[in-house]
Amino acid sequence: MIRIAISGICGHMGRNVYAAVSEREGCEVCCGIDIGDGSALPVPVYKSPAEMTEKPDVIIDYSHPNSLEGLLAYAQATGTPVVLATTGYSDAQLAQIQAASANVALFSSFNMSIGIQLLIALSKKAAAVLGNQFDVEIIEKHHNQKIDAPSGTALMLANALCEEYEPKKHLVYDRHSVRKKREITEIGMHSIRGGTIVGEHEVLFAGPDECISLKHTASSKRVFAEGSVNAALFLIGKKPMLYNMTHMLDEA
Repeated sequence: MIRIAISGICGHMGRNVYAAVSEREGCEVCCGIDIGDGSALPVPVYKSPAEMTEKPDVIIDYSHPNSLEGLLAYAQATGTPVVLATTGYSDAQLAQIQAASANVALFSSFNMSIGIQLLIALSKKAAAVLGNQFDVEIIEKHHNQKIDAPSGTALMLANALCEEYEPKKHLVYDRHSVRKKREITEIGMHSIRGGTIVGEHEVLFAGPDECISLKHTASSKRVFAEGSVNAALFLIGKKPMLYNMTHMLDEA
């Protein structure tokens, strides 16, 4: 039985991950980590990884960037692999993750959906075919409780597309303050926050007299929870390295 600890277990995603694990054979949630009140949950909930008395086989993190340091310290001290599904990391924190992956297996992705991985692949193919004759805009929509903008997934899409272009593209987040024509090297980034939108990402290729739109829509958070559980099971027994969705899909 694979024992999974959930960091951020009291949050929306933490509860979805708990439900996803509970429906899987061969794995179980042994405990949680959260600064909130987890007394209503049927497993022990600790304020930090260092307080855990259980020894999980893997940790799934859907908490907050502020939790990263404690998670990485615990992971490296105990050799426990971690699925880092939290978004909003700073450049310095991303460097910390990269450095820690030399000592312990880590899995990091801004989006755990297989559909998003397909959107990235299709967008890169479109960019390679359409070239600089088509302008690129990325539009992402999320619920009104989401803090970071643009979303980590939108940035993941943009970074993947930047690899396909010469001259190199740069990201433009705000056009209202500059009155000038659009540059050929721009990728426009647009964030919409409202209602209970789970997550929608669209890549728009706008060319001479025609437009092509590629879009992924998530109907519930469960799709991300299932993906993170798949990632956790994938990490078991893996050597120290920073893994992502591509590694997992290549092994499927």
